[in-house]
Amino acid sequence: PPRLHQSPLGLHQAQARAPSSPCGGGGRHLRHTFHHKENGNYWASSSRSRSRIPFLRLCASTQSSSSSMDSSVPVPVDAELQQQRQRDSLLALEDENGEPIYATVIEPFRIKTVEPLYTYTRKQRKEFLRDADYNLFKLSSENVTLDFLTDSGTGAMSANQWGAMMIGDESYAGSPSFVRFEQAVKHLFPFKHVLPTHQGRAAEKVLFSALGGKGRVVPNNTHFDTTRAHVEASGAEALDLIVTFESTSQKHPFKGNMDVDALRSLLEGPRGKDVPCVMLTVTNNSAGGQPVSLENMKLVSELAHAHGKPLIMDACRFAENAFFIQRREPGQRDRSIEDIVRDMASLCDGMTMSAKKDGLANIGGWLAIDDDELAASCREQLILTEGYTTYGGLAGRDLDAIAVGLQEVVQEPYLEYRIRTIDYFGKALIARGIPCVEPLGGHAIYLDASRMLPSMPREQLPGHSVACALYVEGGIRACEIGTLMFGGAAKNELVRMAIPRRMYTQSHVDYAIEVCERVAALARRGSLPGYEIVEQPPSLRHFSAKLRPFTL
Repeated sequence: PPRLHQSPLGLHQAQARAPSSPCGGGGRHLRHTFHHKENGNYWASSSRSRSRIPFLRLCASTQSSSSSMDSSVPVPVDAELQQQRQRDSLLALEDENGEPIYATVIEPFRIKTVEPLYTYTRKQRKEFLRDADYNLFKLSSENVTLDFLTDSGTGAMSANQWGAMMIGDESYAGSPSFVRFEQAVKHLFPFKHVLPTHQGRAAEKVLFSALGGKGRVVPNNTHFDTTRAHVEASGAEALDLIVTFESTSQKHPFKGNMDVDALRSLLEGPRGKDVPCVMLTVTNNSAGGQPVSLENMKLVSELAHAHGKPLIMDACRFAENAFFIQRREPGQRDRSIEDIVRDMASLCDGMTMSAKKDGLANIGGWLAIDDDELAASCREQLILTEGYTTYGGLAGRDLDAIAVGLQEVVQEPYLEYRIRTIDYFGKALIARGIPCVEPLGGHAIYLDASRMLPSMPREQLPGHSVACALYVEGGIRACEIGTLMFGGAAKNELVRMAIPRRMYTQSHVDYAIEVCERVAALARRGSLPGYEIVEQPPSLRHFSAKLRPFTL
């Protein structure tokens, strides 16, 4: 089908019933899932047939319309009536409240300011990558066309956020900007103590300076890179206890869940005494942006508290996780996102947060906890490394931008658009035979590089190979999440294409789909080289390692 150049997103899974068939259907109702508008028709996938049929012709027995018929052939009255009914059947697309249902989910914003994207030749991109030691983190952003390296701090802020920054108060202590920030945080996460930090990893540093230490073990569903690094830098062990599945394509609504039985074995075993806290990451970034169910959080919370362990939530993408709970978990559909977020918080004793994700800000984060003694210890560390407790390494204007972002991120139109963007992207890739982590997550597409390059050994970094190819072939910068990032702790060889919030339109995504299709074809042909590490630091090597490709 032709590409759609308008920015509104398709693939809205709106369910509707077609009207009674006027052409011999016996009044039966067919259930359809509407996908997108193409050539003037709304295309649907019938639950009784795998064939694509245009909605305007659902009940038609002919492929021609009255405007295209030969004028010399008389049109029977019943045919004209039938065609009119087909046109009128669009009026039947309404929800239970009588609101019209449309196939397209539009971006819930207008674009006011733009910045240019730069394109280069394939030869130039190969030179840029070589000069960057084949490390995508070292590329200049001006040499990148679509930057899907991360969604952390890379999104577009709203007019209300920019307006709030103008009233930011830059007082060293007691700033009213902090008061507004603290109120916004506690509105969703009513923890007793809120300590601002310049970003999420700073909150991790402060927390594990107090809770970490040699001989200790910190369980998590899956630690992401900086969380793992801060746990291990303190001398403790970072232990992943995620529920395992047979393959990355296996369907389950909550593949980010923690393995409760494995956690129970740890807490009841000889190392239980070495656990200072239990962590839970929502959504589970390392596992493909997969959500954690509210039921799983309740079980983890009960188990942790039964053994006297605090539960700390890594809440970077809390709103996306709450949206998945609302849409996928039984009994949650009629609840608001805010209520679900508060339920998530009520099960925990504290949280670390990067406001650069679901804070919708370009910088910032916080640590929030209930325990007075732990808060006092963390406050001392905060003042030593970040700054005073009412600014924590941030300008007052940043605190105000986060306060507004927390109000905007829980709005359902935004989350609907956000999740549908990933859905549109991922389903297009899967339809083209490109392996992705399924079900699709909330903030990124995760390509399964081990399935794209099944004959390439992990030591040759297949995820990095695919990520480099995306840049060389189309100027897309993505992030390897596999052996390069995690070494021997890597569970899969993934390539994450994280979509910055409120930044790109559908035509950008359509272009990315084409680039992925080309890279997949090159992978099938055996044209992608493996890579080896030439030089690396002792930790977080993916940020600064030097690499080189093997010769094909």
